[in-house]
Amino acid sequence: MRPKIKIAVTGLNAIDNPGPGVAVIRGLLEAKSFEATIIGLAYESLEPGIYMHELVDKTYQIPYPSAGTELLFERLEYINDQESIDVIIPNFDAELFSFIKLEAKLKALGIHTFLPTPEQFEERLKTNLPDFGKKYDIDVPKSETIYSLSDFSKISSDYDWPVVVKGKYYDAGIAYNFEQVQMYFNKISAKWGLPIIIQEFAHGTEFNVTGVGDGNGNAISIVPMRKQYITDIGKAWGGIAITDQKLIDLTKHFIKETNWRGGFELELMKNKEGKFYLLEINPRIPAWVYLAVGVGQNIPEMITNLALGKEVAPVTKFEAGKMFIRYSWDMIVDLEEFEKISTTGEL
Repeated sequence: MRPKIKIAVTGLNAIDNPGPGVAVIRGLLEAKSFEATIIGLAYESLEPGIYMHELVDKTYQIPYPSAGTELLFERLEYINDQESIDVIIPNFDAELFSFIKLEAKLKALGIHTFLPTPEQFEERLKTNLPDFGKKYDIDVPKSETIYSLSDFSKISSDYDWPVVVKGKYYDAGIAYNFEQVQMYFNKISAKWGLPIIIQEFAHGTEFNVTGVGDGNGNAISIVPMRKQYITDIGKAWGGIAITDQKLIDLTKHFIKETNWRGGFELELMKNKEGKFYLLEINPRIPAWVYLAVGVGQNIPEMITNLALGKEVAPVTKFEAGKMFIRYSWDMIVDLEEFEKISTTGEL
């Protein structure tokens, strides 16, 4: 008999830039060590995962991160009174720090998490990536933080075209001239706020790695992927699991040196000389995590067990050569369901 565990999951959107929630839930439902009941946590009433009743048992709306941790905790306290949640797996960068700050208060309610420490979260921010690279001896492209277009004018001579314009949480664009820098600056800052990061463009092949660190320098899981198909906004719509020892060694180095705790995604570029440059560190499970599940490493299951204080043995093998190909489909949803989640915040 597998134990029954109630797990709350955020990131239920499944648009062209999908949240990781649906993929995480699929992994949880395939867990061999427990039987999962899924509680969805949604920000908007049109997040598709809300209506995927074969995956999500019940959904509650929660306040946006900008509302502050106090309101978030009050809502989670109410949800927990209704559901008795065992584990929460947050899946958005913008919400993660709130959940990290609430970790002790959530544990007092009986809700477990397995997240990076506040220090780990802060030092891997895009604005801190150059210092991160120096500290841990990892190659990163040159980058600088700007708060206005005049700031870019002061540093533009230090960069060759194109440059990458990045938001502090999400979104990026490749700019080939000042007008495009201006366009991306205005677009991204309007959505995610300041600052904006200007990063040297690294030529090469894009790779991503997902995995889990146990918080003591040990790698519990590492699965590298080479992007096969990339959308207009730079997201992987298809990828293949690969074995590249340089990439695996770099990831082990990252986990060991930082004592990384929880899930992560490394975004890297491999140049013609075979050198890897670290472009970003996302401190949570990526949207393509179901590829890791499909090749033999169920990362959502591992994180759940680690959150519950269980010992999880490192998994080093996976089936290289398997691909994921993302697709979309239309769900038919009763209007009364949409009205219910919109008005009551529950479905």
